[in-house]
Amino acid sequence: MGIDLVAGGRNKKTKRTAPKSDDVYLKLLVKLYRFLVRRTKSNFNAVILKRLFMSKTNRPPISMRRLVKFMEGKEKNIAVIVGTVTDDKRIQEVPAMKVTALRFTETARARIVNAGGECLTFDQLALRAPLGENTVCFVFFMLNGTSCVNISLHFKLLCF
Repeated sequence: MGIDLVAGGRNKKTKRTAPKSDDVYLKLLVKLYRFLVRRTKSNFNAVILKRLFMSKTNRPPISMRRLVKFMEGKEKNIAVIVGTVTDDKRIQEVPAMKVTALRFTETARARIVNAGGECLTFDQLALRAPLGENTVCFVFFMLNGTSCVNISLHFKLLCF
């Protein structure tokens, strides 16, 4: 018995095929987006599914200030964040925008709704835009710079 080098050799890379979390809502979303990936062949749904598998470290929160900054000029699109949207007191006025996220803080949700925007869940997004049309997907990885150092101090992660 050996390694079949013709067929690709040893596969040392691994990737998640399911979330580690026991969160029931997250598992339902994974089931929904697995179905969408299989049936629609959409790259957008595959990206969302991959990000749902990620650890909480790799799904950092995004502040309202960054969200407003990146959505400037894209008011008709839906912002998609696989993570949490948090409030930011440094920004005075929040424009009306549609945002999809796993979670919203209470104040962030209130400010978006009061501005005339919408806070959507991922199952609502699947009904509105099953192929990801008119959406802007955000990804922010925490593993860089000082954040990486702080995380690796606590959890002994290797950061490159």
